[in-house]
Amino acid sequence: MNKKKGGKKTLREVFREYMKGETKLERWQGVGLVMLLVVFAGCFGWLYEFIFYYFDGGTGDFYMQGGNFLPWINIYAIGAVPIVLCCWKLRRYPWVVLLLSMLIAGVVEFVGGWLVYVIGGGTRYWDYNVEIWNWGNIEGFVCLRSVLVFGFSSLFLMYAVVPFFLWLMGKMSKRAFMTLAICLFVLVMADEVYNLLASKFFDWPDAMEFYRGLGWKYLT
Repeated sequence: MNKKKGGKKTLREVFREYMKGETKLERWQGVGLVMLLVVFAGCFGWLYEFIFYYFDGGTGDFYMQGGNFLPWINIYAIGAVPIVLCCWKLRRYPWVVLLLSMLIAGVVEFVGGWLVYVIGGGTRYWDYNVEIWNWGNIEGFVCLRSVLVFGFSSLFLMYAVVPFFLWLMGKMSKRAFMTLAICLFVLVMADEVYNLLASKFFDWPDAMEFYRGLGWKYLT
């Protein structure tokens, strides 16, 4: 993504080029963009669940979500990356992006939930059988409400978040942008590795134990 002579591009100019399919990224820019998307998508998913389960739980309490210290949930990051990669060349067609992202999100959610269930001997990280607005529920792993939310969230991702990161990329030096992207990415990955592997292998307290000790509740 080249800078315009005589100054840096405005957000509107970046968005216009992006929508015309004129945005070309160098390898370092693509890597940095993916890192920031992983961080953003996981945090966005945490916020969505934090709000949704307040209503699902009867509006009596807020419930802590995810299994990390940071407000970040991995399934949203896992889904965001293939959505952006698959929809990148189709971004001029929002309806195609919407439908394709719904399909990708539904497959990721169903396969992820089913694998955890099989490998974990019946373990579920989510179960739409017992949630509100669970239309089109398939074995508790995916439902119409979830794929609709993910689909419209993907429009926000593709047409607001990605252009903003592209604009930010042009405003910052290569070193500053990559330092930001790498630091945030490493931070969430370290949190994930600790809670997913290290805490279990070494029998250390994980994030759920920590937050429960502070009085936070988790939906079961």
